[in-house]
Amino acid sequence: MSKPIRWGILGASNFARKDMAPAIHAAQGAELSALATSDPAKAGPFSAFCPGLKIYDGYDALLADPSIDAVYIPLPNHLHVAWSLKAMAAGKHVLCEKPMAMAASDYDALIEARDSSGLFATEAYMIVHHPQWHRARALYQAGEIGKLIHVDAMFCYDNGADTANVRNRPETGGGGIPDIGVYTYGATRWLSGEEPVEITHADVDFENGVDVLARVAARFPGFNAHWVTSMRMHPYQEMTFFGSDGVIKLTAPFNAGGFGTARLELQKNVHGGGRPSSITEERFPGVNHYVLQVEAFCAHLREGAPYPWRLEDARGTQAVIDAVFAEARG
Repeated sequence: MSKPIRWGILGASNFARKDMAPAIHAAQGAELSALATSDPAKAGPFSAFCPGLKIYDGYDALLADPSIDAVYIPLPNHLHVAWSLKAMAAGKHVLCEKPMAMAASDYDALIEARDSSGLFATEAYMIVHHPQWHRARALYQAGEIGKLIHVDAMFCYDNGADTANVRNRPETGGGGIPDIGVYTYGATRWLSGEEPVEITHADVDFENGVDVLARVAARFPGFNAHWVTSMRMHPYQEMTFFGSDGVIKLTAPFNAGGFGTARLELQKNVHGGGRPSSITEERFPGVNHYVLQVEAFCAHLREGAPYPWRLEDARGTQAVIDAVFAEARG
């Protein structure tokens, strides 16, 4: 049996503590080995479920550890590019939180470092590892809904009371679109295989320099899309793909398990008429897409297994984000 991929984490964020560190610890083929944090109190919860975890008081110290193969980077958005580049320069593979960069052009240096080093680096885009999305794309590619005509997506939550949250701070690269627009925009691209040709509408509300509500419309070569993201609305998420012959709807597309059980609904009008004559439902309970993401990363390193989300995919979504902000700001 091949040795596990030994992981280090740069930063003891809440998300790393609650989701990604346990996922790395649980994943087949992975070993959570080290954490870098300057706050010993933040290290305690990590060591509690991962005894023997090495704790470093600085990121550079962890990167200097020759026993670490790969690092997970959950730092604030504005630090992603710099620390991803430093990690690759230190010989580490990189899984970095989304958005991995703040502009599409920032990916040039990341792609160059990846290619010149022979290391693997990518954005932590967990949804493409979830079986509900594999099933949705397979249904679409098999022609189950016919020609795709329209995509509708909504992803909302309310963190207005948490003013210190990095998502509410412009200096840390905050905002709803960087945080959750990556999912509505990127999932549309990933399932359809198409890129938008125009952002036709971008009505964006800002508070303190960050977007808190965005109503965006886009035109793709074969269909149109409408996306709503907000950090000031009641929690809700849903994504629907409308075709000439059917509809695919995902009711917990982005936080499967946390928001609700992953459920895919396929509506078909097989006999004509004004109502769908066939509605089938598939559920995917108990699936942890964070664990699947780590396992896919490790399998890619060990065996060269295909990986569904590359730096080029992340760059494409960031190009959409850039275009949305350009349209909104005129």
